[in-house]
Amino acid sequence: MQASPIPATPPGGAAPAPVRPAQDTATTAFGLSFESLLKIILTQLTYQDPLKPMDNFQFVSQLAQFSQIQLGQTTNDRLQSMVTAQANLQAAGLLGRTVDIPAGAATISGKVMSIVFQNGDPRITIETADKQTISNISIGSISQIRQGE
Repeated sequence: MQASPIPATPPGGAAPAPVRPAQDTATTAFGLSFESLLKIILTQLTYQDPLKPMDNFQFVSQLAQFSQIQLGQTTNDRLQSMVTAQANLQAAGLLGRTVDIPAGAATISGKVMSIVFQNGDPRITIETADKQTISNISIGSISQIRQGE
């Protein structure tokens, strides 16, 4: 029994891979981890017909595909780390600044007093002009940033 090659792209063409958090296991278009794909190729080699071995070109082609998958996974992990670091840096730049946050028909203004990171997501705490403290505000909800007033 000759092993059949693993297709390089899923049926219908390749779709762009979504960006995933670094702690998630990167998966291929087949939904398998890189280690799972290596197990598949090793199983192919183990159970192939010795009288009709896999073509060298086919074998090298599959190894190259696996190498590209691993490279893509590593690149995605590093890009996600860079995006997280950039968001953290931007959040730190808000300390001491006055921000406006839409709240229905009104806008809440306050000075950024602190920043916390929940699951890698920066959240700010502001103090309003009347000394009220509002916590756990996503930086994505900020509509305007001004120098501290």
